Amino acid sequence: MSITVFSFNPNNYSGTDSECFEQALADLKAAGGGTLHVSARTAERKDHRNYWLLDRALLLESNTSLIIDNCTLKLSDQCRDNFIRSGNCGLGITNVETMTDIHILGIGNAKLIGADHPRATGDSGKQLGERTYGTDAGKTDMHPKGNWQNIGVLMAYVRNFSVRNLEISDSHCWAMSFEHCSNGILSNLRFSSTSFKMIDGKEEKILNQDGIDLRQGCHDIVIDTVMGHTGDDLIALTAIGNHTPAGSIDSTMVSGTLPTGDDDIYNVTIRNVIGCSAGCCNIVRFLNNFGCRIHHIILDGLLDISPENHRSSTTIRIGDSNPRWGGVTPLGDTFGFLISNVQCNSNRSIFIPGSLADSIISNVMNHNPDCAAIIFDSGRENTRNIVLNAVV
Repeated sequence: MSITVFSFNPNNYSGTDSECFEQALADLKAAGGGTLHVSARTAERKDHRNYWLLDRALLLESNTSLIIDNCTLKLSDQCRDNFIRSGNCGLGITNVETMTDIHILGIGNAKLIGADHPRATGDSGKQLGERTYGTDAGKTDMHPKGNWQNIGVLMAYVRNFSVRNLEISDSHCWAMSFEHCSNGILSNLRFSSTSFKMIDGKEEKILNQDGIDLRQGCHDIVIDTVMGHTGDDLIALTAIGNHTPAGSIDSTMVSGTLPTGDDDIYNVTIRNVIGCSAGCCNIVRFLNNFGCRIHHIILDGLLDISPENHRSSTTIRIGDSNPRWGGVTPLGDTFGFLISNVQCNSNRSIFIPGSLADSIISNVMNHNPDCAAIIFDSGRENTRNIVLNAVV
């Protein structure tokens, strides 16, 4: 029995670029799923622009594959939204239902690029116009801070997903973030951001430009082959729950941070990372608190390419002692790490200001003579059963 796979291309529709995408996605949804195949924007369109300009996020439903085929998607100056979001979440959606089988694939030179004049940047703690750039700054009818709308690719409660072969430049906040997602693959991803952007001849600050963020409830995920530089952490696994409801405009998590009973991050493999933090933050960060745990983590193969005159803050950071993040986690909440084959060139190599238990750190080479290869900043009393092997 043959299976029909429906494929739609926004080039076959009329209207603004966002209207073309939305018509194609509506037809795809009516067909019960299929592929949105985005090729280069046709030259016949009246403005002769060869890249797609998005005013609103592309909302992907279950059983959808988005193929970005040798072309560029760029956010317009009117857009205060994600590039791409799972269609189960958004402003005012307080019950985020699980979706399945959402896949994003770049072919060849596939790019996502931020706006020339972003309306908002940064996370939910950043005031526009004071700490981070945004043309909405000072407008009384606009939300005055950043939030989850500034994230590039955002998925919540998606099972069986993948994002492959994309380059994301000048993101407005985190390039991609996943909340309560499972059984996923993130591979061959490239990032280019620096924590600032030249806008109208002036250097403007843009904060929170992480590359990949896994948030509460993410598990059974592989991150394979990540390259480039970001304005903040290149990769961050953060389970830092508080009490923000889903759909709130005041949060950086669209699905909310209310405890669900399944907020741990676990069974995550990270391998083949070549990059640095141009914003002098961390290359890989692990952070959990308030009862959320991180465990069963493999990090194998990290090449820190920080230049000597502009080093990243830390190659690998585990936990935090800052009360803002809940302080040092109880011993046993962060455990089961296998970290191996790491070359460090940051101001701190492997920095552990939190707790860590039942873990192995091996084959670490530190190239910065001004710091130790491993720093147990919170004291060895906050560690248990840590095996170190071939740490130079």
